[in-house]
Amino acid sequence: TQFDRRRQRQMCIRDRDRTLEIFGTDFSTPDGTAIRDYIHVSDLADAHALALQKLLEGLESGFINLGANQGYSVREVINKTEEVTGKTVEYSEGPRREGDVPILLASTTRAEERLGWRPRFSDLETIIRTAWEWHRRRHTRG
Repeated sequence: TQFDRRRQRQMCIRDRDRTLEIFGTDFSTPDGTAIRDYIHVSDLADAHALALQKLLEGLESGFINLGANQGYSVREVINKTEEVTGKTVEYSEGPRREGDVPILLASTTRAEERLGWRPRFSDLETIIRTAWEWHRRRHTRG
């Protein structure tokens, strides 16, 4: 509806005015920022579809972590985002949050063994490029 499109534009404008905050620049990582595992939404959807299929085939239910088994630092994400989008990411640096660990990754071993799943689109450039393309299509319509 017209209202929904207007609200989306307002949210987009408001988001442009926000600054990303990096929580911690003194971690024991190569650039001092936390390293996290990111997964492409398509890989996540594929894993869930496979899990449902396996459950319907009689596989016992259980917990399976999903990730790419590959981490990227906050600064790497910012730098790659700027490279892919051609836009500057405004950010500020703040203190660590209590409980944050330097590196947090999800092993893909169990998903590979139980579901036959491996991430296909979860390299950082693909994640950012496809998200950017989706965002641009979504916010440039009438």
